[in-house]
Amino acid sequence: MADGLNLAKTRAAFARAKKVMPWGVSSNFRYWGEDTPVISRGEGAYVWDADGNRFLDYRMAFGPIILGHADARVNARVHQAIDDGTLFAHSHLLEVELAEKMVAMCPGVEMVRFVNSGTEATMHALRIARAHTHREKIIKFEGTYHGFHDYALWSTAYTAYGSLGSRRSPTPVANSSGMPASVRDLVILLPFNDFEMLEATVRARFGEIAAILVEPIAANMTTVMPARGWLRHIRRLCDEFGIVMIMDEVKTGFRIARGGATEYFKVRGDLMTYAKSLANGYPLAAIGGSRAVMSVIEPGRMAHGGTYCSNVPGVAAALATLEVLQTTPALRTITANGKRLMQGIHLVLSEKGIPHTLTGVPAMFSFVLGLEKPPVEYRDLAAADMELYEKIHHAMRARGIEYEMDGKEPWFLCEAHSQADIDRTLTTLAEVVKQL
Repeated sequence: MADGLNLAKTRAAFARAKKVMPWGVSSNFRYWGEDTPVISRGEGAYVWDADGNRFLDYRMAFGPIILGHADARVNARVHQAIDDGTLFAHSHLLEVELAEKMVAMCPGVEMVRFVNSGTEATMHALRIARAHTHREKIIKFEGTYHGFHDYALWSTAYTAYGSLGSRRSPTPVANSSGMPASVRDLVILLPFNDFEMLEATVRARFGEIAAILVEPIAANMTTVMPARGWLRHIRRLCDEFGIVMIMDEVKTGFRIARGGATEYFKVRGDLMTYAKSLANGYPLAAIGGSRAVMSVIEPGRMAHGGTYCSNVPGVAAALATLEVLQTTPALRTITANGKRLMQGIHLVLSEKGIPHTLTGVPAMFSFVLGLEKPPVEYRDLAAADMELYEKIHHAMRARGIEYEMDGKEPWFLCEAHSQADIDRTLTTLAEVVKQL
């Protein structure tokens, strides 16, 4: 037993996993120590572990589940499609339909290429930008995350604050062993939301810069919002100096609005990357953008490909997911429940006198303990009380409420979360903070 949960089967399954998988997981983010969860199934807003313990889920597989686990509408479309084959050495009709749907839904998207993950999407977007501009360096922002490839895994939200260097001259910090040191010279790190530093850097070095890679909402560092005019500032600089603006919509796409952040903030990138909410958990991602920039992709000249790109199960799932988002009030439901949850968390923490701030939007948000105003960049989080956040998380999960243990990660909502689920979450949170 652990905090009232029977974990015998879960621990046994994890012990098996450790014998055949490094640390017992297929993604480092899934490792939670010796009580690492092993899930048996999910349905709607809930997941069950190997022992049958049920958890109200606000992780949503790190964000992809926008409608709910095992959504019947999505699964039915996949079941129907795979009877005609799952993968071909040719284009297929469903991917043409999906590309047309994305072009219709997403402002600024005139052409689309499909890949399998957010990491692949940003990796290929950088190659497209370099091919288009004949330049090699990129600007990314401290604390932002753009996937696991070597070009982007620098100074993310898992970087020790003390290793970032001077704020006036940030040091790119590799977030993994095995990354070539030479790649560091291709990455320019800047603080998020700093207008002056960005403009000065671009004006001084524009001849080197292929792309500015930006999350419109910096999800992995407590869902930090863009300052007023920040995205338009990036857009203006990219237009002035011939730089490709890459809006990394892996998390915001089809979640915060039907047309993603480009619709929500009314700023278009030259390229946008999509993944998580595109297919409600099936493996599919995409790069979309202007015809001028996307047209640099050309057989024998600018390479993009992959055996599993536009796989039928993922494409079918995406068609079903986007159809639901287009034709039902799913996103309005998510927004309403998210607002209620954010307001409730604020009330509970305020009543207990716990310093805090809430960041993000209702579909994906964070509460940050120890800060009383929203952070605007990664370094602001050094003053956050992550220890108290983890204590609350531990007690909440023991009571069947699951969200990310890392306080820098967002809470994600899906259409399947109900008002009763929100009520239960807030009642449990009130009990936990009172006890702590």
